[in-house]
Amino acid sequence: MDPRSDSRKASGEDLVFFIRVQFRRNSSWQGTIHWMGGRKTRIFRSVLELGLLINDAKCLSSGKDGEKQAQLSVWENRESVS
Repeated sequence: MDPRSDSRKASGEDLVFFIRVQFRRNSSWQGTIHWMGGRKTRIFRSVLELGLLINDAKCLSSGKDGEKQAQLSVWENRESVS
């Protein structure tokens, strides 16, 4: 049995993202990420920021109110992305 499937069953939801890399500058990616389950879209300016957004979405979907750290961008901000 795959241990990852147990954690997915415990959370009750798989996280699904649509990631569009628009540019590759300064050895990093820049683009947009759309969180399908949360119905939110954000711009990311680096792979680090992309990882922070994915981590934040994971915390929000699992109901954990983790400690807020200095983040470049979070899903809570309401910003229109087209």
